[in-house]
Amino acid sequence: MEHELAGKTAVITGGTHGIGLATALDLARQGCRAIVCSRSESRVTAAVRELSGISRNDHRGVTFDALSIQSVDELIAQVLEIAHGGVDILVNNVGGGGRWGDEDPLQTELKVWNEVYQKNVGVAIQLTLAFLPGMLKKKWGRVISVTSIYGRMAGGRPWFNLAKHAQEALMKNFSQNRNFLRANITFNSVAPGGIMIPGTGWDQEEQTNPEAFRAMVDQEFPLGRLGTPSEVASVIGFLCSPRASLVNGASILVDGGECPAL
Repeated sequence: MEHELAGKTAVITGGTHGIGLATALDLARQGCRAIVCSRSESRVTAAVRELSGISRNDHRGVTFDALSIQSVDELIAQVLEIAHGGVDILVNNVGGGGRWGDEDPLQTELKVWNEVYQKNVGVAIQLTLAFLPGMLKKKWGRVISVTSIYGRMAGGRPWFNLAKHAQEALMKNFSQNRNFLRANITFNSVAPGGIMIPGTGWDQEEQTNPEAFRAMVDQEFPLGRLGTPSEVASVIGFLCSPRASLVNGASILVDGGECPAL
């Protein structure tokens, strides 16, 4: 299974830490060339160095600002130049916004709603439309959006729920397009629950009050722990592989049973 994706090129947004980096590493182990995209140049450089330690593929990194449509267009141009016109796999992982704004929607500016939508959905739309022609030409492709359990249920902050639900709707709608499907292109969503990522909200909560954090996790998470980026990445890696050829239009929960929705 290590070389199932040999000769393939994957673009992973938000690919320099957390779920994105874990996904890039998983795909590299399968023989894939990874192009990781992030706002931080130092993280891009570090991620490419780590990927190069796994395989000798020509892994690359590109910096971009997910909140700028122009910057995303520039990212597309750079990727298409690196990949000589087409990529095989797109992982729409960049996103977030679940802790943005205020718990009271009336105290949150409309700007927050728009920025969370752009970062999660707008970027996914731009990149999916840009890279689909190359997949059609190759007659093979995988598009996967990393959403959230909050795209499947109420709770949390509404701008985040709406954005994640919209991402799932995008994948589901594209999954019904026969022109795409008969070119062996599939579209799926992966919906993580709480994932412990260094430097993010959960990590900060644990450092602030470790005892209260442990009690909360024991109470609210069925497994008694949060997930890890590699646990999500392994599911994404499977969906990218030829073994997942019949999985299309799915939204797969990777949450240890956290989400109560059917």
